[in-house]
Amino acid sequence: MTVQPTTLGTSGEGPWYRSLDRRQWNTLLAANLGWLFDGFENYALILTAGPAMRQLLDPSLHAQIPFYIGTVIAINLLGWGIGGMLGGIAADYIGRKRMMVLAILAYSVMTGLSAVAWDWWSFAILRFLVGIAVGSEWATGSSMMAEMWPDRARGKGAGLMQCGLGIGFFIASLVWLFVAPLGPDSWRWMYLIGVLPALVTLWIRRSIPESERWEAANSRRAAAKASRRAGARLSAGEEQLTKFTLHDLFTDRETRGRTVIVFLMSLTTTVGFWSISTWVPPFVGSTAQQAGLQAAQWASYAGMAYTAGSITGYVAFGFLADALGRKVVTMAFFAIALALTPLLFFGTTDLKLLLLFAYLNAIFSNGQYTWMPVWLPELYPTRMRATALAFAFNAPRFIAFLGPLLAGSMIVAFGGFGKAAMVLASIYLLGLAVAPFLPETRGKPLPE
Repeated sequence: MTVQPTTLGTSGEGPWYRSLDRRQWNTLLAANLGWLFDGFENYALILTAGPAMRQLLDPSLHAQIPFYIGTVIAINLLGWGIGGMLGGIAADYIGRKRMMVLAILAYSVMTGLSAVAWDWWSFAILRFLVGIAVGSEWATGSSMMAEMWPDRARGKGAGLMQCGLGIGFFIASLVWLFVAPLGPDSWRWMYLIGVLPALVTLWIRRSIPESERWEAANSRRAAAKASRRAGARLSAGEEQLTKFTLHDLFTDRETRGRTVIVFLMSLTTTVGFWSISTWVPPFVGSTAQQAGLQAAQWASYAGMAYTAGSITGYVAFGFLADALGRKVVTMAFFAIALALTPLLFFGTTDLKLLLLFAYLNAIFSNGQYTWMPVWLPELYPTRMRATALAFAFNAPRFIAFLGPLLAGSMIVAFGGFGKAAMVLASIYLLGLAVAPFLPETRGKPLPE
């Protein structure tokens, strides 16, 4: 795997942000907005699923609303995983910019159509399509950011991009605060608002350049395919360019080995989030209820504290990774997330302290997601970069979705949240075991 030097913004003189030009800042803004919209759409579903089910289901089925809500969210996540894989592969063939525009247009249109759902089945199908569109954006934005930003600031850019998810959660909560009182159709208005991101694509088309790295790789791919059609003998590098990217990912010996390690690390982060972190609000809520306070109110406070901690962690990880290295920071976040789990679930019953612990836990358990947009682009060549990121980010979801089901059963069996959380937190040991086998890439040019 050859590595070509990059000359864009690589000077070590002066503050990192002064080495960036307008197009690089615009790329960050576009990628952040794309992830922000993803956060908005997914949290909007969580906020509106209940009112939607009450209107779309026959009254005789209202007692089963939790089942239908869970099913819709699972279908949405399934769509996200499938869309993420398809979108990453497409971005390696049609370009980063074009795929980003298509993804934002698709989930804007599908979200708007969700507003006119007439029964549960139509709603579930439309949310599956929303999930496919939403999932296709992350790998595209992460690849574009990595390819456009200079080596010494790449981690910071990835952290600033990743925080868009948490901001989207906050905006969805704020919008719902004003939309919810509009009556039984309030959920429909929420989805109509979700059409607005489509307008951003007009700005992206005008203000964001296509990745020059991708254009160069795509030209080499086209030339290699033309040579093969002409019957010419191809070099090993040219043969790789003619392979389907997902096939190439697992037939190239170097990338195959890295991908196994990356998959296990991503599984660690994904299981840790879905199996432990999603139970933080109900855990705080149940603690409040035992103290004679309103469970829903304190669960909401916990959700806000956790989201604030997530945003802090997303950004902090990127800056720390640029300062200290990808490997040491990733392993530190795994270790601290493991250490903070008993502190959160066993450390105190004081509600204010619990909110503080939820904030701190989120910095490391959710903030660690930033290792993916920081480290992954530096491990794979441009010809397959988006495909590799899409696989790493989305494939573990097809296993990790079992985590919440297992956690729920364990909470019932153990009679509480703490023991179940500690058993599932052991997944961080897997990440700590395999992370040392990836190469350190801080400050190095991207593989071409």
